[in-house]
Amino acid sequence: MEHMWAPWRMEFILTEKPTDCILCKKPTEHDDECNLILYRGEKNFVILNKFPYNPGHLMVAPYRHVASLEDMDDEELQEHFEIVRSSTRALRGVFDPSGFNIGVNIGRSAGAGIADHTHTHIVPRWNGDTNFMPVVADARVLPEGLASTYAKLKGLL
Repeated sequence: MEHMWAPWRMEFILTEKPTDCILCKKPTEHDDECNLILYRGEKNFVILNKFPYNPGHLMVAPYRHVASLEDMDDEELQEHFEIVRSSTRALRGVFDPSGFNIGVNIGRSAGAGIADHTHTHIVPRWNGDTNFMPVVADARVLPEGLASTYAKLKGLL
């Protein structure tokens, strides 16, 4: 029998889930590498998803704690989607994905894990990147660690 290792998964399982908003807290700590913050704009920032679906899974979020896109002011919204565009360019240049899933889950019932602080997910996709593991074992196997992904993307956004 072959073994597939995803050691980061145990950290997720055992980690006590925060009760405060991590999208509000992480940018105030000013330790961007530790917090996986890749870019800081005037009104929004880019952070690597700590528990990604695929390598390069980013999130773009406003600094301001707002629950939905319609709660963002015009400047926040414009910068937000300009950063989504530049993030997609950077990911394309570094990882050469076949495509992207880009989405905003607004509200818990829509699948938002952080329901009260809107954010946009950018997930690079490759042909064949979904295999039997998520279906049979409810686990994803990622070929690259977060520190490597961070190093490749830092400074490109």
